Amino acid sequence: MPVIIPQIKCSLSQSRESAVGKALRSAGLSGNEILSADIYKTSLDARDQKNILFVHSVILTLKDPALERRVAERCGAKLVFSEMPKIVSGCEKQRGRIIVTGFGPAGMFCALMLAENGYRPLVLERGGSVEQRTQKIMSFWNGGPLDDNTNVQFGEGGAGTFSDGKLMTRIKDPLCRYVFERLHEFGAPDEIMTKAKAHIGTDKLRGIVKAVRERIISLGGEVRFNTALEELRISGGEVTGVRAGGADIEASALVLAIGHSARDTFEMLLKSGVKMESKPFAVGARIEHLQSAVEQSLYGRAAGNPLLPRGEYQMSFTQKDGQSCYTFCMCPGGVVVPAASEQGGVVVNGMSEFARSGSNANAAVVCAVNKNDFGSGVLDGMRFAEEIERRAFSPHMPYSAPVMTVSAFLEGKEAGRSVAPSYAIGVYDADLGKILPERVCKMMRKGLRVFAGRMGCFKDGGALLTAPETRTSSPVRLLRESDMRSVGVSNLYPCGEGAGYAGGITSSAVDGVRAAMKIAERFSPD
Repeated sequence: MPVIIPQIKCSLSQSRESAVGKALRSAGLSGNEILSADIYKTSLDARDQKNILFVHSVILTLKDPALERRVAERCGAKLVFSEMPKIVSGCEKQRGRIIVTGFGPAGMFCALMLAENGYRPLVLERGGSVEQRTQKIMSFWNGGPLDDNTNVQFGEGGAGTFSDGKLMTRIKDPLCRYVFERLHEFGAPDEIMTKAKAHIGTDKLRGIVKAVRERIISLGGEVRFNTALEELRISGGEVTGVRAGGADIEASALVLAIGHSARDTFEMLLKSGVKMESKPFAVGARIEHLQSAVEQSLYGRAAGNPLLPRGEYQMSFTQKDGQSCYTFCMCPGGVVVPAASEQGGVVVNGMSEFARSGSNANAAVVCAVNKNDFGSGVLDGMRFAEEIERRAFSPHMPYSAPVMTVSAFLEGKEAGRSVAPSYAIGVYDADLGKILPERVCKMMRKGLRVFAGRMGCFKDGGALLTAPETRTSSPVRLLRESDMRSVGVSNLYPCGEGAGYAGGITSSAVDGVRAAMKIAERFSPD
């Protein structure tokens, strides 16, 4: 059972071999006691700009298993308990298809797990394949029409496919490592297995999601694109079938991995009697500054050193009354992208390719909102976000985005832009105070001033705010029991970010794996 030795600090120029050697000395081990040794995770400590360090965790496999436990106790290290998903198939015969609705990370990993264990899931995806999706998104970004079903939010791979492809997560589920391993198997870069802040990049994600789809189909699964879930048939506390793409389909089980932007689907589910509640989320804008300014803020004189990763940050500020402002989904070397999924509304998001080689950096600057802001109705949060998006829409410049310099937003004094806006469809100058709620603007101003005291790049009054960022997470939660089944519907499995149980690629994929395990416990593969 491997043991992980943490906190092995090395200078930027020291090799992986140096890190392993330090770990062995720290553990009091000699080379002849080791079967294998390698870097497990690497993070960067840039708190002291005069002495920037890589901080490694080193994984060791010893010849004597008993020694591994003693080393762990002596060094404050931890043993690695690798959890592979354990499928235990049930005995109930399927009377219809096992249907997975949505082919983002949750739906994709759920369908993959089922297919690899002898089940033949049917995947329903309202958007197009990643090839068709890429074409339609690029057309929209170049001034073409918005497709309501195939866009940045909907289509094969989910919203994360046109973002930075970040794999960071706050959950400590041991299945996270399994998700990383599978993504690596399907084409993700080697470094996702060792970097503490791993990302894949939108350019590489497109090939990965296609490879997963092909694997599912090769095992007998089916993927239907451009097929929206239109209706549920519920009888006796179970889903008996669905209507999708104009066809009626009998169902043994239904997984709802619908993503956080499927507003029409949320309305349909509520009318069908599926139990759900509103939940807090966050709204705000994207801040865009020069990537070089971010790295100067983080690294000082070391900025530009090719051994350093592209600079990124995560900032937060919380008042005593609990109100907060924080940065979210920071995209080094990336662009602000048009992310609308409905006619007559503007939504922005951030995206980076794997190389993160662009001249600008961007991040969401958002504030948490709750029932006090949008009301107590189940779908009031959803409608609150929709209203913001409609206020941002200019009929004279359809789908262009409103922008404001930081100086104008904070002080009411216009400053020249220090960055060229990267939003593809074009921008127009606007007062963001007339688009975003007053309380949100007030907290954003407080947050930006606090952040400016921590990082130099936030002091730039010419940095640009592009609005609105409204799709940070789902505004609703589909209620489920501890066994992942919907409250009151025994074969309905809400999962992933849209159901309110995950946030990002990794946690959504883990939730999808666990949904597949629960379905398999009930049904036999045949």
